[in-house]
Amino acid sequence: MVFHLPDNLHPNCGPIAWLLGTWRGNGHGDYPTIDKFQFGQELIFTHDGRPFFHYMSRAWITDAEGKKVREGAIETGFMRCPEQGKIEFLLTHNTGICEIWHGEAADGKLELTTDAVMRTETAKEVVAGKRLYGNVNTELMYAYDMAAVGQPLQPHLWARLQRA
Repeated sequence: MVFHLPDNLHPNCGPIAWLLGTWRGNGHGDYPTIDKFQFGQELIFTHDGRPFFHYMSRAWITDAEGKKVREGAIETGFMRCPEQGKIEFLLTHNTGICEIWHGEAADGKLELTTDAVMRTETAKEVVAGKRLYGNVNTELMYAYDMAAVGQPLQPHLWARLQRA
């Protein structure tokens, strides 16, 4: 599939322009406090000419054959680009968690770490995270490390997605 940069791409968004569009694929999850699982996922990155992307993610839990078992996580937010290569990510989860991330992007790679994590009274405790997104042979691959519910920062999710 051929990817074209939009004519109105804000120059600050150049280092993450490769993310634009819809991505679909599969991933795996693991953490000491839960059972291992597999999931399907769709990520959507949109842009309207200003120095940010809107981000939307939805996931569903799958069985060993890849069939949908139930709905999973939903995230939405804004990936802000205050200057080329610098990223600020405001992210809200359906589980009652809101996060602010900071990071850098260059050469098909985006690395983010949490600056602040807030949660509702009923949400699970999450205290820190690290996300790594990469453009690997035209696929979006990512890994998410998490520190939560008394556990130290460690791998939690990883996935491989293709441009839809």
